[in-house]
Amino acid sequence: MMFAARGIAISFSVFVIVYCALSLVVCFTWRKVWRWGQRHPVRRRADWLFILRMSPLVTAGLITTAFTVPSFLLLEPRAIDEPVGRIPLVLSLCGVALGMLGVGNAVKAAREAARRVAVWASDAQAMESGASVPVLRVSRVAPAMTAAGILRPIVLLSSTAESVLTAGELQTALSHEVEHVRRWDNLRKLLLRLVAFPGLGGLEAAWLEASEMAADDAAVSNPAEALDLAAALVKLARLGPLEAPLDLTASIVHGPAPIINARVERLLAWGERQPVQRQRHSLWYGLSAALATVTMFAVTYTQLLVRVHTATEWLVR
Repeated sequence: MMFAARGIAISFSVFVIVYCALSLVVCFTWRKVWRWGQRHPVRRRADWLFILRMSPLVTAGLITTAFTVPSFLLLEPRAIDEPVGRIPLVLSLCGVALGMLGVGNAVKAAREAARRVAVWASDAQAMESGASVPVLRVSRVAPAMTAAGILRPIVLLSSTAESVLTAGELQTALSHEVEHVRRWDNLRKLLLRLVAFPGLGGLEAAWLEASEMAADDAAVSNPAEALDLAAALVKLARLGPLEAPLDLTASIVHGPAPIINARVERLLAWGERQPVQRQRHSLWYGLSAALATVTMFAVTYTQLLVRVHTATEWLVR
């Protein structure tokens, strides 16, 4: 029993140390990544920001499951009835609290989104749109246009918004929302709720802005469509906040006025923007680097387990 308790405490301790350390690194470096990514397509910048935000959780989980747990199970003597030290006990409690906080945030946001979307869609009517996602017309007070749901996504369109948009503007706006669904942006927002950490709100806001611009780019393919989407943004923004969008929905008019203005200006200059230079063979470079990393860890795995066990022994003492 004591062996299992000690193993759980050490595993949580390593997870918390790695997670917090990497979160601090991300907190101080993400702006450099953002500036470096300006020469790349906005869709790729959005993906990089999201990966960077999730990297502390993923890396801490991998290190804990691939190194900490095996090193403890293989190298820790089971016959020694050693009590759990204060440091791993405190760190493991912090890890449990951190996990409970993240899960609580995610559950609260999911419940609120489900409740509000159910109210908005209580009298909804399906409409023909040609989109790959069901589009429902709602007459209740709701965001002008929003993509809701994760496993069964829908697009809610308020009757007020429909009345002010032309056919072309409505089509490009719907394409924008469908792109959010295709990129699983609502699921990404839910995952961000799981990894709350002080000081990273700016990174999440930058990702949200990039994801909106990426959806804008995917919704238009020529200057005329860009003008239609810009006009739709202006008209829907002028309607005012019929009801504030939720954290786990993708509303077409989302964020402060400067961000919406930047999106409109970007769309108006669609034909003048220079194409972004794309790096070739980046996928092959990434796969080669990943293969080299896996090979290196495979060759040195035993030595790494011994060193990790030594480090955890120091932690226990």
